[in-house]
Amino acid sequence: MNYFITLGIILFIYINLWFIISLVKKRNDVADVAWGLGFVVLAWTSFMLSETTSLAALLVNGMVSVWGIRLACHIYKRHVGRGEDSRYAAWRRDWRKWFYARSYLQVFVLQGFFLFLVSLPVLILNKSTSNQLGFFEIFGFLIWTIGFLFETIGDEQLARFIKNSANKGKLMQEGLWKYTRHPNYFGEVTQWWGIWLIAFSASGEIFAIVGPLTITILILFVSGIPLLEKKYAGRSDFEEYKKRTSVFFPLPPRF
Repeated sequence: MNYFITLGIILFIYINLWFIISLVKKRNDVADVAWGLGFVVLAWTSFMLSETTSLAALLVNGMVSVWGIRLACHIYKRHVGRGEDSRYAAWRRDWRKWFYARSYLQVFVLQGFFLFLVSLPVLILNKSTSNQLGFFEIFGFLIWTIGFLFETIGDEQLARFIKNSANKGKLMQEGLWKYTRHPNYFGEVTQWWGIWLIAFSASGEIFAIVGPLTITILILFVSGIPLLEKKYAGRSDFEEYKKRTSVFFPLPPRF
């Protein structure tokens, strides 16, 4: 069976299992936990299905595993002891009788589709015969490391801020959040560009660029930054924060 079709079927089974979990748990935000782990599952499945083994592929699969498992654990801990995420709770109210159908298609199937697209650099790399780590592979790893640190540190800074009861009702504006309004999103996008550079250098397949382009568009224009900023729009502290802080790329604050 075709390599990509096989991976598509495995991913389809994966998202259906998480949809069943969402029904049992009565919360669609389990999809956020499934997101990071899905990349790990797809990466190593494609690695095992491929007929070649390369140092670049091993490196990238390890990078994806570190990122995906950390992200899933972070989101899981954020969910413990809390109700369903407000975005999903709002959809639960709005969709009414179409809730199950729309949840399946718009949350899980759609997420699976985007997960596959973003994963393309990894899937293509795992079929590559390149067995060397040159300048561009190392440079890609350094770019990924910068992104991973931004996402990890940004998430931890925000988690500590929220945990402190003295900050209730306040807006996070310190640490990395002083230089970009979304250090975690910047980090995630940066990581995938680093992975793409390694994949392209090792495989020569330009089509792999679909992966980082997809996650960049999603975060900048669709489900990432726009949805989150809409939540805070109109708040005086957020409007002031917007005036002095870069929306995405880390830059010195404007005074």
